[in-house]
Amino acid sequence: MNEIITLLSVLVVSVVSFVGVLSLSFSHGVLQRVVTILVSISAGTLIGDAFLHLLPESADVPWAWYAVICGILVFFVLEKFIHWHHHHPAREHAHLGHHPTHLGIMNLMGDALHNLIDGLIIAGSYLVSVPVGVATTIAVILHEIPQEFADFGVLLYSGMSRTKALLMNFVSAAFAILGAVIGMVLGGRSELFLQLIVPLAAGGFIYIAGVNLLPELHKETRLRASFLQFLGLLAGIGIMVALLYLE
Repeated sequence: MNEIITLLSVLVVSVVSFVGVLSLSFSHGVLQRVVTILVSISAGTLIGDAFLHLLPESADVPWAWYAVICGILVFFVLEKFIHWHHHHPAREHAHLGHHPTHLGIMNLMGDALHNLIDGLIIAGSYLVSVPVGVATTIAVILHEIPQEFADFGVLLYSGMSRTKALLMNFVSAAFAILGAVIGMVLGGRSELFLQLIVPLAAGGFIYIAGVNLLPELHKETRLRASFLQFLGLLAGIGIMVALLYLE
């Protein structure tokens, strides 16, 4: 039963890749406001999932905190890889006056790797319990939605048509399914995988929220917008608190 729920969860995560097309329906100002709120909710869910669901499950593992640190370092290296390939090809092609096709390809490769890791994390979370798996899936989805707006824009900028950008983005997102399958196989054969993946995921979520999302929110200093961001953070954490009652 857990296997079916896990696969359904990563399928939903993969389908989220299609939300990027909605960015074409909004003006830049409206899109910016929507994404900012989504980012604040995402940060709240990642923080809540890490501290309320994942870390408590690792409390009995003596070296769990080392795995948390490793998770932070792994996501630091992953983000470096993704950002380098997002920006370096763009500079490389900018002076040529052509669409930076290579930028789109490297964007897809980086996202595929990220989604593969997301699938591993989701599978590992469901091996702990269904409520922890649900909490982690929600956190991943809410993090992916604003990211998909940016990814879709990068693919269009690289010269892809809307249809091709949507299809390729979905293929990249579907690597979460592959990650989940690998996670279920490893989890069924090795208890060490489960002991590792949960604190690693917690470290990764703490890194993403603290390094990527919260600094992004600080770029907005207006009182009303800042208050809405704070409410978004509370809403994200509140979702994770509510899910505790499912356990």
